[in-house]
Amino acid sequence: MRPLLLLCPLLAACASPAPQFFGAARHDITLSGIDFAVFQKKDRAEVIRLGYLSRPARAAVPALMVAAAERSTGCRVIPGSVVTGLPGDTGEARMDLDC
Repeated sequence: MRPLLLLCPLLAACASPAPQFFGAARHDITLSGIDFAVFQKKDRAEVIRLGYLSRPARAAVPALMVAAAERSTGCRVIPGSVVTGLPGDTGEARMDLDC
């Protein structure tokens, strides 16, 4: 049981892309003290927020995800293309890029 507890923090810091993004270029970026992993594959990006945030601290995350994708890829996120797995999810988002 103890080895499992030691692995939890390591696993929490890992980010794996969705199957559609396997083989994508990975970029790690920190914005406003929040770490993100950005996966770019052609004209699409997936952004994953790393680490825990309290509910009040999550308000700025959607805009930071767009900024993370744009800064990491050098492409513009197409307005209205951001989709999350769950409505209001601040842990993962996918978006179309204009490169």
